[in-house]
Amino acid sequence: MDTLYALLLGYLCGSIPFGLVLTKAAGLGDVREIGSGNIGATNVLRTGNKKMAAATLALDLFKGFIPVYLAGKIFYQGYLLPEASFGPMPAAALGAVVGHCFPVWLKFKGGKGVATNAGVSFGLGWPIGLAYALIWIAVLAIGRISSVAGMSAVVAAALAAATFGYPEFIPVLLVIAGLIIYLHRENIGRLLQGEEPKVGSKK
Repeated sequence: MDTLYALLLGYLCGSIPFGLVLTKAAGLGDVREIGSGNIGATNVLRTGNKKMAAATLALDLFKGFIPVYLAGKIFYQGYLLPEASFGPMPAAALGAVVGHCFPVWLKFKGGKGVATNAGVSFGLGWPIGLAYALIWIAVLAIGRISSVAGMSAVVAAALAAATFGYPEFIPVLLVIAGLIIYLHRENIGRLLQGEEPKVGSKK
């Protein structure tokens, strides 16, 4: 039951559509009707409001961190064993990303989970989160393509868990990486055709 509660906690936190709420509150309209139609920070940036994009990024990260952190504090710590790969913390992590990508409030049409998974990674372990952030920022700075940076970061998180001694989190991070890469399938298609827009583009 602890694992189920953590999964639900993660989903409810992750499903809060901050990008949509903030843009509407700021009088910028429905972010789903511009750019890629995504509710994440990259698409919020296409409204031209950098402050709203930054706020969306921070809140999406925060909603990934909080349920994982709380699951680690509230629920039985005996789940944090190498053989317990789906205890409360991994469940909260998966729930948060799934909630962002498939929020019940928006008919299960949400974002792609990159920022939320950054928060999740920090919640699971600061070395995992740091690796995630460094790869995300570095790839974005070099190529200025958000999708490439995001997909690189989610893979880096799983590798960091293996490298820095968090074997119990490898399975869930691999599942999340697979989900996020799958949700970027259209981006991958555009990348192969050389048509993927860079950050700052209005396309």
